[in-house]
Amino acid sequence: MNLRSFIQGLVLVLAAGPVAWGQSLRLPTPNRALLTPGAEERYFVGTVGRTWQSGTFGCVRSEGTQLHEGIDVRAITRDRKGEALDPVFATTDGVVSYVNRKVALSNYGLYVILSHQREGVEFYSFYAHLSEIGPAVVPGRRFKAGERLGTLGRTANTKQAISKDRAHVHFELNLRLSEQYAAWHAAHQKGMRNDHGDWNGRNFVGFDPVPALRGAAVDPSFSLLRYLRGQTELCRVIIRATSLSFARRNPGLVMRNPRAEKEGIAGYEIALNHSGVPFLTIPRAPSEIRDPAKVRLLSVNETEARARGCRKLVIRKGGRWELGTNGQNLLSLLLK
Repeated sequence: MNLRSFIQGLVLVLAAGPVAWGQSLRLPTPNRALLTPGAEERYFVGTVGRTWQSGTFGCVRSEGTQLHEGIDVRAITRDRKGEALDPVFATTDGVVSYVNRKVALSNYGLYVILSHQREGVEFYSFYAHLSEIGPAVVPGRRFKAGERLGTLGRTANTKQAISKDRAHVHFELNLRLSEQYAAWHAAHQKGMRNDHGDWNGRNFVGFDPVPALRGAAVDPSFSLLRYLRGQTELCRVIIRATSLSFARRNPGLVMRNPRAEKEGIAGYEIALNHSGVPFLTIPRAPSEIRDPAKVRLLSVNETEARARGCRKLVIRKGGRWELGTNGQNLLSLLLK
């Protein structure tokens, strides 16, 4: 992609401004308790022996040290044997990108991934632990918001099975880091299986879907772009690259920089939230990048790092902050 095409695309997105699409973002199942204040326990399924909060998004697993990248939505309809019957719907208009119909290949069990384009953002919705997936759910098939994808369930390949009373859909909203994950995996994750190619879960970073689902339910003018741009910053980095596929695919998350437009792009400054979402990208000109390093950590929001640092994107070492292994891998994927 040449610089002129990139700038033209970015100008069109920014000129259009936030697009009202709240009415087309829907809850993924018939359970609507999320929209009733104080009814969260009827909506989220917690892990075994834990409260409903462990079924929400964020640093809520393993005593706050493990990130849960989605939400677990409770079933509200069951058959005589106690098995869940709730249908699972497309949360918004999208295209089927990937379908896993082999339970043994994932701790997500049977799952579906849809891709979506809104306001200059390419994002993905995940629907996991399904008991069945509709026969028409195949890659390339378009689905409208509210169309049925399958049935909520409890499939998984984990040692501890999901009990009937905990049947749920694990639902995520994500951004995709790289278009070439399989090649990156082969080079950086040697010895580790990759049963899902470019659709491996390591290639996605999730953002909390709850504010989006609630916001869209009460405000028809809800803007996903505005929500993403408003994420709390965990850290800021700069990477040396003359082009970035993530920026090309998500022009809504890119800020204009007249200096880079004039001189050309030598790198990108990127703001990450605590789960790794690159919610702000700024092209940088050669005159703005003095450090020869391929990747450099510019700043850390210490309050956020201490409060929600469970993914360990940045770590404190020897009295200073540096990128952790997860942070390094994330940026390596962005560069791929």
